[in-house]
Amino acid sequence: MKKQTKNISIFEGHQIRRHWDEKKELWYFSIVDIIKILTNSITPRKYWNKLSQRLKKEGNESVTKCHQLKMIASDGKYYLTDVADTETLLRIIQSIPSPNAEPFKLWLAKVGYERIQETTDPERSINRARTNWQRMGHSQKWIQQRMMGQEIRNKLTDYWKDNDVINTNLLGLIKITNLVMPNLLKQKDSAIINISSKSGVTAQSGQSIYTASKWGVWGFTEVLKEDLKDKEIRIAGVYQSGTNTEMFKKAGEIVPNDKFTNPTDLANIICYMLLLPEKIWIHDIFIEY
Repeated sequence: MKKQTKNISIFEGHQIRRHWDEKKELWYFSIVDIIKILTNSITPRKYWNKLSQRLKKEGNESVTKCHQLKMIASDGKYYLTDVADTETLLRIIQSIPSPNAEPFKLWLAKVGYERIQETTDPERSINRARTNWQRMGHSQKWIQQRMMGQEIRNKLTDYWKDNDVINTNLLGLIKITNLVMPNLLKQKDSAIINISSKSGVTAQSGQSIYTASKWGVWGFTEVLKEDLKDKEIRIAGVYQSGTNTEMFKKAGEIVPNDKFTNPTDLANIICYMLLLPEKIWIHDIFIEY
């Protein structure tokens, strides 16, 4: 199951922990939270344990469709909690005598509908969160600080997504080079061929983070040439157009690839470089289609 989103909901002033499964597009709700509301029990967990045992004996399949997720508790820590989706909850509620059963069923249906609305209009989600916090008695100042904090977290998430590009394309290369360097220095003849991109030498519009990472690869390669010029390690950079792999397809992006480098051609070029006589070395290769 995926990350939790908007993980607290309100029913008649009572908090209900929940989790949105992005893959299945389903809400999962904490069963003990709901039982506490429906029964007013001071020990909802014990109530659920006895109820689940009875349902199992009766052959009710609802219990087998329940899952466990880590949800935050009153002490601020996360514990495994029994959860169920809307369909399973409706079946469980039928086994609980409660005057709140029918209102709660309507509330469940409303929550599902609101989720669809929020998908098409994200502003509804923001307004709903503000209303819920007001119902919980939080001040306007607290709500404003909370919403500003969420905005900052969203910006940090975007930043780390960008940072992943730099980590993969540049920092990962540097770390791997540091790891293999001691062994390379022991060899009589070795080579480092860094496969970069034409973005490493030519700025690409709309690709600031990617281009910056590839320029970093170019700079790192040039420094290696300088630092290892007296060693028996040959250094080269390969700067090709986009490589025609499944990457864009898997990401769900449609990108014209008629000028992309064929991976087989790229491999053949690297093999050619490595098979050259020792006295001949190609320091950089620029591939254009």
